[in-house]
Amino acid sequence: MIAGGLYLLTFASSIPARFYFLDPVRSDPGYIVGPGADTRVLVGGLLDVVNVLACIGTAVVLFTVVKRQSETLALGFVASRLLEGAIIATGVVSLFTVVTLRQDLAGTTGADEASLVTVGSSLVAVYEWTFLFGPNVMAAVNALLLGSLLYRSGLVPRVIPLVGLVGGPLLLASVAGIVFGTHDLDAGLHVIAAAPILFWELSLGVYLVVKGFRSSPITSRAVPSTRPDREMTPA
Repeated sequence: MIAGGLYLLTFASSIPARFYFLDPVRSDPGYIVGPGADTRVLVGGLLDVVNVLACIGTAVVLFTVVKRQSETLALGFVASRLLEGAIIATGVVSLFTVVTLRQDLAGTTGADEASLVTVGSSLVAVYEWTFLFGPNVMAAVNALLLGSLLYRSGLVPRVIPLVGLVGGPLLLASVAGIVFGTHDLDAGLHVIAAAPILFWELSLGVYLVVKGFRSSPITSRAVPSTRPDREMTPA
């Protein structure tokens, strides 16, 4: 239930952050020299920090169970979630830097203003690239790792991880197209390619909150005790 709740929290924090709170700095190339909406942007960045913590939390909470299926894949899932969180945090820092420069250098005019616009646009570009490699590339990797664990273990209905296993390669292929310039991040093709991963994570979160794990051989295994054996004292 905790893991499912954390998955749902990633949606509740990341979607409004990107598409509402961070939109002013993302959509306005001159934000750094304009009036700004700093409080709104800062709230969006903090929501993304919540997203980072929830991302990592999903892997940490699930690790103790899914490692019984494959400790290697389970550890890989934790590592990929940590990397995803680090990439997202880098994007947040880049946008916070835009806000700081706008506040510290307000009133700059002329050639300096043009330079600031270039700097601001560069920092926003960093954010967009982190969004591509964080919630896109790493989300696909996460789906392949955790999807394999859940499909093999039967902890949830197999159709849920199967969607992730199919969607992972589709999303990676779309990202490769973006990198090589065949389409952009907001293109309909990419939205279609990303839809299975969105459905996989959302359905997994809802299922874990509502139903929890299904009966599975790995949940019935006895967990070895970490306490040292007591020495037998002869009578």
